[in-house]
This record gives sequence, C-alpha cells and structure tokens, in this order.
Amino acid sequence: MQRTDFHFNLPPELIAQRPTATRSASRMLHLDGPSGAYRDLEFRDFPSLLTAADLLVFNDTRVIPARIFGLKQSGGRVEILLERALTATTALVHLRASKGLKAGAVVNLPGGHTARMLERQRDLFHLEFSCEVAAFFEAHGEMPLPPYIARTADPEDRERYQTIYARELGAVAAPTAGLHFDAEIFAALEARRIRHAFVTLHVGAGTFQPVRADDIEGHEMHEEYLAVPEATSDAINATRAAGGRVVAVGTTVVRSLETAARAAAGGATSGRAGAAAGAGVAVGVGAMTPYRGSTRIFIKPGHRFLAVDAIVTNFHLPESTLLMLCSAFVGRESLLAAYAHAVQARYRFFSYGDAMFLTPSAAALAPA
Repeated sequence: MQRTDFHFNLPPELIAQRPTATRSASRMLHLDGPSGAYRDLEFRDFPSLLTAADLLVFNDTRVIPARIFGLKQSGGRVEILLERALTATTALVHLRASKGLKAGAVVNLPGGHTARMLERQRDLFHLEFSCEVAAFFEAHGEMPLPPYIARTADPEDRERYQTIYARELGAVAAPTAGLHFDAEIFAALEARRIRHAFVTLHVGAGTFQPVRADDIEGHEMHEEYLAVPEATSDAINATRAAGGRVVAVGTTVVRSLETAARAAAGGATSGRAGAAAGAGVAVGVGAMTPYRGSTRIFIKPGHRFLAVDAIVTNFHLPESTLLMLCSAFVGRESLLAAYAHAVQARYRFFSYGDAMFLTPSAAALAPA
C-alpha cells in the first residue's frame, strides 16, 4: 500500500492546541468495524459501552519533561529532545542546532551540567551527560509537546500532558488516549465493575516521525521499551476464559499486547477461537504470557489481531503509522469515512483532541 492511501484533508483550526476544561469533557466518535457505522457520543458515555466481563488495559508510562535547551561552546543554541536513556548517563536524542554537533563536541546545559557528543546514529545523536539523565530532565526539562501544538509548554501541561495513572518514568510523548480518563470516569467504570490492568510502553519521540517511504512496506519503526507484567497477562487470560473483551486504551497498548501475544505464540499469527467479535463477544487467543523487552512492531492493513478486541484512541495524523494501525483494525475505507465525518462535525484532532472507540472488522481478526 502507498503512504498516500492514508491521506485526508484536515483544516488546521481543528488541531487542538489546548486540552478541554476537564479531561472527560471531550467528544467521542464510536466506529463499529463490522458495519462501518459511526455515531457521535461524549466521552462520558464510554463506560456504558462496556460490561463487567470486559478488561481495560492502560499504559502507565510517565512522560519525562524531555525538551531542554543548551549552548555550544561557540555560543550557538541547541535544542535537545530526549528519545530514550541508554544508561544512567547516556542517551539517544533528537537535536536541533544551526550546524549540528561533531563527535566530541560539548553542550553546556542548565544547572552547570554538560553533554558530550559521542556519535550520530542515523537521525539520532548519542550523548554522554555529566549527570544522571532522568533526574536532569525531570529537574530542568519542559514537557515535550508535539510539533503540531504551536506554542511553548506552560505549567498546565505538566499535569494535562500526563495521564492521572502515570507512574513509570520513561516516555517522551504521552499515551494520549489515556488523557480523557479522570476520577469521574474511573468512578463510573468501578460502578459497572469493569476491571483494568496496566502495561508499560515508553513512548519515544519517533512516534511523531513521518512515514517517508512511498510504499509503506519500506517504513522502519522506531524501537520502544515495553513490559507486560504477569498480573496483566493473568487478567487477560481470565477475561478471555470468561468471554469478555480486552479493550486497549491507546495504540501503545495495542502495540504492546500484539507484541507480547506474538512472542507467546512463537511469532504465529493464528490461534483465535470462540464467538465472533461482531456478536459483541471477545474472540479468544492462546494464553498470554508476561513480556519484557522492546518492540518495533508495525501494524498496518493485513495485520491479524491476536490480543485486542476494541480500542480507545485519539484522531491521528494523515499518513501516520497510527492511522495505519487503526485502518488495520476497522478497515481503511471505514476509518477514512469516519474521519471525513469528524472533520465535518468539527471534532478536535490529535494529542489534546477528542476520542474514538473502535471495534474490529471481521478481516482484522486472526482466523480460528
């Protein structure tokens, strides 16, 4: 498939520049994969779409204030955006400067610290810091708002560009589907006896990198750390045994669970059994097992889902890998038709925007 197969026209004024007054005040578009039908809802309607048999899975990564500014020894300004820490004092970063950095060059940083350029790794720079990386960015960095938010980060973003359940420090971009969840939503979920579990995927800045290859098969995904703990794999297995659905909150959770499911199945893409998803019942897979490592999984049309029965997500950029993932789940034509409706209905797009709730098309499911 071609990158341009995933294009849509988006008026710039629909790109949300700030969050809603309260987290759960956003809108939600419900897209039914089997029929392609969609309907307009409020996010506060979300708990009513679930039953006590379902399991919500969240990404509990915590965003590092990952953007920092420094000065080269020549006096030139340098912007550093952390991609991921490699050791306590070394990291891969995205870097913007008038002339870049050569090996051995030193950048002066806030607090009297420095970073020395070790080597370039394609689009990233390998730096050695004079201090502990995570603690330095936590103390001196600003929240790394996405490039389509045309303003500098302010104190409100320290709270709102972070889920209320964030606990594992390591992301440099928020898992934004989770930004809609607040105490009110969790209370409604608890009242309906809907359970939840967590994975950790540290979202990298590479999530905003565009697909440059015309043929999407030529795109190479960035690497991200993830962990699916034993408690979560046990909860997924119990949910499937009881006929419930596994509902992924965000594409990072989808990528986590699909990676772990393939590892558990030895890389196989079959193994579903049970009732049809179109009937509103989960479609089971082989037993999920804990997973800890990294992933570069690229989910695109043709992918057969082993681990996920429904997705909560935001609206994604044209021609992005996340739009391709959602297309694989509900069908490209259905998704683009729903996006065209969202534009006409003036939904708010991207990180601080509105939500979608997706159920899968029959073609998305791995065969029994």
